[in-house]
Amino acid sequence: MIAYAIRRLLLLPVVIFGVSVLIFALLSLLGPYKRLSAYVDENLLSHIAGPEDWDALIHQYGLDQPIHKQYWTWIRGVFRGDLGYSRSAQMPVGEAIAKYFPVSVELTLMAVIPVVLFAMRLGFFSAAHPNTLADHATRWMAITGWSLPTFVVGLILLFTFYGLLPWFPPGRISPPFIRVVRSASFVNYTNMLLIDSLANRRFDVFLDVLRHLILPVITLSYVSWALIMRVARSTLLNELRQDYVQTARAKGLKEKHVLRHAKRNSMISVTTLAGMTVAGLLNGVVITEAIFNYPGVGRFMATAGLTLDAPAVLGAAILNGAIMVITNLVVDIMYTTLDPRIRLD
Repeated sequence: MIAYAIRRLLLLPVVIFGVSVLIFALLSLLGPYKRLSAYVDENLLSHIAGPEDWDALIHQYGLDQPIHKQYWTWIRGVFRGDLGYSRSAQMPVGEAIAKYFPVSVELTLMAVIPVVLFAMRLGFFSAAHPNTLADHATRWMAITGWSLPTFVVGLILLFTFYGLLPWFPPGRISPPFIRVVRSASFVNYTNMLLIDSLANRRFDVFLDVLRHLILPVITLSYVSWALIMRVARSTLLNELRQDYVQTARAKGLKEKHVLRHAKRNSMISVTTLAGMTVAGLLNGVVITEAIFNYPGVGRFMATAGLTLDAPAVLGAAILNGAIMVITNLVVDIMYTTLDPRIRLD
């Protein structure tokens, strides 16, 4: 398994190379003045007097050269840890990702918990009790959750629990606690405020951050668990029709033991879907973060795309490729735990 994991991780640079070449080729359709933002920060911008200075910078950074030479210049900077300067975030791309990605990780972790705890269990429970009142109720929840767009769920929750009942405000933290987090006495260990507030023993900050997380977590969880619930139900129903289940029942095996074996075999499909769901959440849920004004990597990517921030788009592509490769690797390794017959060679 270790050798397999190493081989898969060695594919990571190849995937990132392919993604970066594709994105770089598309961004090359932009003019050189726009792509110059990859190299010009605010300090250098203040020293530019006229068009001749822009032309000199374009020539200095090789933006008037063929596209393959421009890509080589950019990729050398990546190997040095320089992803360019993001005009939309007003900071280097690497710093922007380091700032916004932990925010999305915190949101993802909180959203995954109800998905894992409830979606799979409800789906399996529905399949184990078909055509009952509980089954119909569970199926109705899944259908409504899968049918409603994310922005509709988010807007309904925001209108209800912030517009009518001011219980759960948007954003990440309330203004009074922003000063606490930015003070010299507050240490940011992970840039995830739930963990950092506990580490600093600021339980008032923890409760405030948790209050801001509730609505976006419910939005992501409800939409995500609807699909996982339906897949869990359908796969378990399919397993319960298999010959080995009928044989086990004929031999007198208790129903709870039959369901245990059937659930284990149906977990392959559910695990794949859950892994892709987590990867999608880590890559940034643009709509949810925009609705609730949550400063995660999804909102950063959306802003970069809208403003044609080429360095930020390239950095987001690299992050996305890395997440997808690592997530697929974790899911493949989990297969061997769920089904010992699977071997990773």
